[in-house]
Parts: sequence; structure tokens; C-alpha cells
Amino acid sequence: MQGVTVVDHPLVQHKLTLMRDKERSTKGFRQLLNEIGMLLCYEVTRDLPIERIRIETPLTTMEGAQIAGKKLVFAPILRAGVGFLDGMLTLVPAARVAHIGLYRDPESLQAVEYYFKAPSDLADRMVLVLDPMLATANSAVAAIDRLKERGAKDLRFVCLLAAPEGIEKLRGAHPDVDIWTASIDERLNDHGYIVPGLGDAGDRMYGTR
Repeated sequence: MQGVTVVDHPLVQHKLTLMRDKERSTKGFRQLLNEIGMLLCYEVTRDLPIERIRIETPLTTMEGAQIAGKKLVFAPILRAGVGFLDGMLTLVPAARVAHIGLYRDPESLQAVEYYFKAPSDLADRMVLVLDPMLATANSAVAAIDRLKERGAKDLRFVCLLAAPEGIEKLRGAHPDVDIWTASIDERLNDHGYIVPGLGDAGDRMYGTR
């Protein structure tokens, strides 16, 4: 699909299979989500711009590379998006963090905002929007709408699983926002859950059912 990258690295696919298992413990699920977040961050930042700088090693002077411009913003959609955050901050500890609080109304399946906090200079940074599940895409579209309202121009969406319906809706609403995912699953069921999926990522992260 145009604008969609499926990260098929063997470690990602192995860890995803472990997470899908309904017998996986809360601790194990949370740890795996953290690890996959780190691996996905590596892939989604592969084309970051770099610049050359002069440095002194213990032996000589040399020219090295560093990321150009201001660092990233990680924007997890609460609550499950936070599961990606620690792994990504391990790779990019200087990144800023935005928090977007949304919940899905069980009747309409529409996203309802309850919290939003973001750095003031979003326009100058690449923003990675984080949510393990791209299902109906209502939350993803709402989150990106708010970030764009605050000035964000360079956005990417990172998820663990995506449904074809969610991809179509997100790309339709925001064709300038590319998607990175570990899997495109079959479909959504009547309750808006991804099939075969892995259940509710937030519930499995925090042990609430």
C-alpha cells in the first residue's frame, strides 16, 4: 500500500507472534511492546537528515555524522501508545514528548479527547505519533488533527498492527502522513477490534480486562 511500510524484520515478527499469544503475561506483553517500539523506531528514523561535524577522538581529528536540526517529538496516544515510549527514548533520549489523551466511545467508536500537551515548537520537529493499534483510525486521525492545529508539519504514524480499514481512513484524512507497522491484519470485527489481532493492547499492558 502506498505510504505504508511493513517492518518485516525477523526480530519484530518473532516478538509480535509472542505478543499475540493470549497466554502471554502482562509483564511479558509490556516488555515485548517496549522492545518492538525500539525496533520500529530504528526503521522509521532510517532516513533522518544528517550533517557532518569535526570531532576529536582519543587519537586524531575526524569528520563524523550527527542528526541535523532539532530532535524528534514522540507523541503517544494514551494509554497504549505509552508502551512504545521507553524503548524509543532509549534510542533517542533527547527527543521531546507530547501526550494525547483519547478514548474510544464504545457506542459510536469515535475518539473523545480528554488530554493534550505538546512542545511549543512542533513545526520545527519530526513528530512520531505512537499507538499500537490502527483499527478504526478515529483516534489516529483525531490526534494528527490536533498536532497539525499546533503547527506540526512533518508527521509519521507508528503502530504494531493495522487493519486495512484503518489504513484507508488515515491515509484518506492525512495523505501526507506515512505509516509504519509490524503487520497489516485481515479486518475489523463488529466491535472495531483488529482480527486476528492481539486483543486490547491497553488492557494487556496494564492487566485490566
